[in-house]
Amino acid sequence: MAATKITVNNNGSLKIEGDFEIVDKNGNAYDLGGREIVSICRCGLSANKPFCDGSHKGHFEHEAVAFALPPKKV
Repeated sequence: MAATKITVNNNGSLKIEGDFEIVDKNGNAYDLGGREIVSICRCGLSANKPFCDGSHKGHFEHEAVAFALPPKKV
């Protein structure tokens, strides 16, 4: 298994677990308080962006099913 795992949740967040770092656009690291699992907002409704606060419930729909991306453009 990879050192970092990202799970796309149905109708919700991206769950990140393992060994990871999250930085802002300037490269400054967020203080994750020792957490090894966090959820990232996908709906845009969280008051705690980029982290999920559960605001998506009842307001965001996406069935998370894996698929293959098209070939990279060369």
